[in-house]
Amino acid sequence: MLSLYLDYFISNVMEKKITADQFSSYLFWDVYAKDIDFDKHKVYVVDRVLECGLWHDWLLIKNYYGLEILKEITLNLRGMFPETLSYMSLITNTPENQFRCYELLQSPNRPWYF
Repeated sequence: MLSLYLDYFISNVMEKKITADQFSSYLFWDVYAKDIDFDKHKVYVVDRVLECGLWHDWLLIKNYYGLEILKEITLNLRGMFPETLSYMSLITNTPENQFRCYELLQSPNRPWYF
């Protein structure tokens, strides 16, 4: 079973073929998945995978887009989980403070007025 999966994965991802069926079924719950253009909607796809995708989904976008495009996209995302920010900073060799979401995380603490 695993060898069939690996053969399928290598033949489709390595040849830069990607479809919504290859991703976790819940990732694109709010859109008609068959209509997703993975080149035109790459920011949406990357953001969705980083928010709630599995490792398999990450490998798909990493192999399809490459680290340079992922770096370019994630540098401009408005929000990421702190763990995701640290991971992207590590694998792209980019300081965390260069990510847009890092600046938005640094909001000042304001006191509550009752």
